[in-house]
Amino acid sequence: MRIIIVGQGPFGEKVLETLIQKGEEVVGVFSPPDKRGDPIASLAQKKGIPAFRPALMKDPRAHDEYLTLRPELAILAFVTDIIPERILNIPSLGTICYHPSLLPRHRGASAINWAIIQGDTRTGLTIFWADKGIDTGPILLQKEVEIGPEETTGFLYFNKLFSMGIEAIVEAVDLIKKGKAPRIPQDDSKATYEPPCDDRVASIDFTKPVDEIYNLIKGCDPQPGAYTTFKGKRIRFYDAKKKVLPAGEGAGEVVAIEKKGLEIAVPGGIIVVGKLRADKGDKVGPIEFAQSIGLQVGDRLEKGPIGR
Repeated sequence: MRIIIVGQGPFGEKVLETLIQKGEEVVGVFSPPDKRGDPIASLAQKKGIPAFRPALMKDPRAHDEYLTLRPELAILAFVTDIIPERILNIPSLGTICYHPSLLPRHRGASAINWAIIQGDTRTGLTIFWADKGIDTGPILLQKEVEIGPEETTGFLYFNKLFSMGIEAIVEAVDLIKKGKAPRIPQDDSKATYEPPCDDRVASIDFTKPVDEIYNLIKGCDPQPGAYTTFKGKRIRFYDAKKKVLPAGEGAGEVVAIEKKGLEIAVPGGIIVVGKLRADKGDKVGPIEFAQSIGLQVGDRLEKGPIGR
């Protein structure tokens, strides 16, 4: 079965490596021309597989290169570009895509972030047949996983959904080869779609309940980093914990600065921040950070401006 892989980053590289090890016939690889596409393109070149680096997949040359490769199946392994429908339809068996949520819940580019931000206790991944919509195609298979109470987006992806996704793609390819791959329509009535998780959603409102703030910080860790402002500087939070306490006054007030964490009073509890970073700075511990910007117990952190 002639396979094209479109992908980037460590995930795309690992998909290619695994399919090669399984003896699959990968006839071409497409990846972005910047550093995101370097790992999979480099591996392809080492293995003698043609590697293409279009600026955008809507480039007519990408379409022509697809036709030349005569693919039977295409695999979208971490793709942030929009793939035109006319390219999706070139492979004779179709195009499948990895998505890190249980579709139709959390369609969109930041599915893992939003599962944590919205307080989901379970999520998973979906391999689906790509169509012209955004994560709307028929489901081939799904895998579920629990979201631990302290897990961040980074932990959930790298420790659970990454390896599970590789295994799911291999399983999907086997089902397709055997002619046993289902096409289960998504229930659009249960669909949710959220915007990219960037600074437009990462600003912390300290008047919100402790659980809501805690979930936002975890969901934005490591990227983009939930943030507040102090003395006009944007400050990002990582490695957070929470203490649930009776609701009190002083939302956003710094109540302790210790080695184990910067403690901030919020409705219903305390947010304990283990690492902090000013924009363009490095992540550091609470004491070092507080000294660097003159932050003291009793100071109040404010909701940051909505960024782009």
